[in-house]
Amino acid sequence: MIITAVGIGLIGGSMCKAVKKHTNHTVYGIDKNRETIEMAISQNAIDSETSDLGLADITIVSLYPTDAIDFITANAGKFKEGSIVIDTCGIKKSVVDSVSPVLESHGVTFIGCHPMAGREFSGFEYSLDNLFDNASFIITPTPDIPQAKLNLLEDFAYSIHFKKVVFATPEEHDQIIAFTSQLAHVVSNAYIKSPTHQKQLGFSAGSFQDLTRVAKLNEDMWTPLFMMNKEPLCFEIDYIIDRLKEYRDAMQNGDSGRLKELLREGRILKEETKQL
Repeated sequence: MIITAVGIGLIGGSMCKAVKKHTNHTVYGIDKNRETIEMAISQNAIDSETSDLGLADITIVSLYPTDAIDFITANAGKFKEGSIVIDTCGIKKSVVDSVSPVLESHGVTFIGCHPMAGREFSGFEYSLDNLFDNASFIITPTPDIPQAKLNLLEDFAYSIHFKKVVFATPEEHDQIIAFTSQLAHVVSNAYIKSPTHQKQLGFSAGSFQDLTRVAKLNEDMWTPLFMMNKEPLCFEIDYIIDRLKEYRDAMQNGDSGRLKELLREGRILKEETKQL
């Protein structure tokens, strides 16, 4: 197949590298940054640059959500008829609703996707050919997408070493991702703002590193992600605030029994949690 990647940053670049490492597909790249294109070619992440969207059997759009919507809608008539266009955004319903009808009118299938992997760095220079090893690949199809297209995309995901492919509706994706990803970024980013943070040197170890890792985020990317998913995310923020108040109240009231119960509940839930 011919694969074209639009946006060759951390995720797009890693997708390209994984395709080149594990398959025989031809990979073309589109990126507004000249240095990124040159690095991608020199590292064999792409075969060459292209401006022709009509070449690809699968086009991977790895841009910020609003940029992805704008790019796809502006170029809807340029994609190869019968081809598949996917995105890699962390928000699905807004993107799917915006671009699916437009592409469908041109005979192109849009399938919302979300590779569940990342780093606390951005840009092609941090992309990895094994970033998706042991990661899950979420596919959020609309009901009218032919099964053959979904099968092709699922096989493609496994071919570049995703461990698991998960199917969900765009609404299900956004509701769950508000808890599993977005809330963690908000909490981490807020946690590190404590005035005690200025005194942590020499007192911090694994717990501090674990909780603050995703505080280092790209605000240009995460702001629209949060705003486009504000209802599910605000629900999760309100819920964790209420749970934190329970711990605080137990301590303020000197109720060690209640505190122990709360801690036990959390420990058990964690022990029962399954990942991937």
